[in-house]
Amino acid sequence: MRIAKSNILISFLFAIAMGLFTSCTNPPPSPTAPRWTTEQAGEWGKKNGWLRGSNFNPSTAINQLETWQAESFDTVTINRELGWAQGIGLNVMRVFLHHLAWEVDQQGFKKRMDTFLSIADKHGIKTIFVFFDDCWNPTYKAGKQPDPKPGVHNSGWVRDPGDLFYKDTTLVITLEGYVKDILTTFKNDQRIVIWDLYNEPGNSGYGNKSFALLKDVFRWGREINPSQPLSSAVWNIGLKDLNKFQIENSDIITYHNYDNPDKHKVAIDSLKKYLRPLVCSEYMARRNNSLFTNIMPLLKLNNVGAINWGFVDGKTNTKYAWDEPIPDGSEPQLWFHEIFRPDGTPYKQEEVDLIKLLTFGK
Repeated sequence: MRIAKSNILISFLFAIAMGLFTSCTNPPPSPTAPRWTTEQAGEWGKKNGWLRGSNFNPSTAINQLETWQAESFDTVTINRELGWAQGIGLNVMRVFLHHLAWEVDQQGFKKRMDTFLSIADKHGIKTIFVFFDDCWNPTYKAGKQPDPKPGVHNSGWVRDPGDLFYKDTTLVITLEGYVKDILTTFKNDQRIVIWDLYNEPGNSGYGNKSFALLKDVFRWGREINPSQPLSSAVWNIGLKDLNKFQIENSDIITYHNYDNPDKHKVAIDSLKKYLRPLVCSEYMARRNNSLFTNIMPLLKLNNVGAINWGFVDGKTNTKYAWDEPIPDGSEPQLWFHEIFRPDGTPYKQEEVDLIKLLTFGK
């Protein structure tokens, strides 16, 4: 009997030891925070008021990598151009990140993010950071970025993670580390107003192929549970599965719309039913009759955040239309995007006057 009891005791202790070993080598997944309640979202809306601003890339950078890499991070231009934003009453900028810049220099990348936030905060501007993006060029590399192609809209902009995500099955590990590191570092930074987890998932013909990463990035975000809201903007009514997931998982509702006022109002009305603050994080394409003069007042009237595409004409060439290149690089008859010329002169003074009127009230 003594031998039998000893064997039982040994087996019991072994089982405990193995359990401890397993728990150390395979820790349980991090607890996932729930989506914000409508009450939490409403409080965020009251705190931040009417957001108005632009998608911002310094005019000296052709893409996200040139913006954030150490050798081309241009604080002089950022400070100057955000000063112009402050001067016309803008209070938010939407800014794209890129995982490759982080992967090359993690600590330096975060320091540059902090520097950007400090410059923006000095000018009274909050920041929306964007993690992933399905638009424009599918591949990328670190180092010197290409020169702009004359007259071509966003000729050097790059997706993140792009086609590499479907070729390298281990990339998701890097992406998870990237997202969680950035969110952990800045999770309580009040200079950041929204985390935009994924820009236009399903674009570039990806469709539902983007679903896996979209689900992943929301899960990673919930595991970190930052104090700022998580969102991903709906942008294409045809992507029903993605749209449903984005709306059901975003703390506040963000969307893109480059249509005329009547169609834009339909979009606003359809999204109001979710009873959460609304932010239009892309609008204003002059050729499409999506203008400051007819859309920005509509957004203010409906208390919808108003963030147009483009701020200063520069290397992204987004004064040219998506599908209308001008190969000789001459001035388009009508600018597609942008507010300012590189010297700070407004493209249309009446537009700047209206923005001032809507923001300053005079």
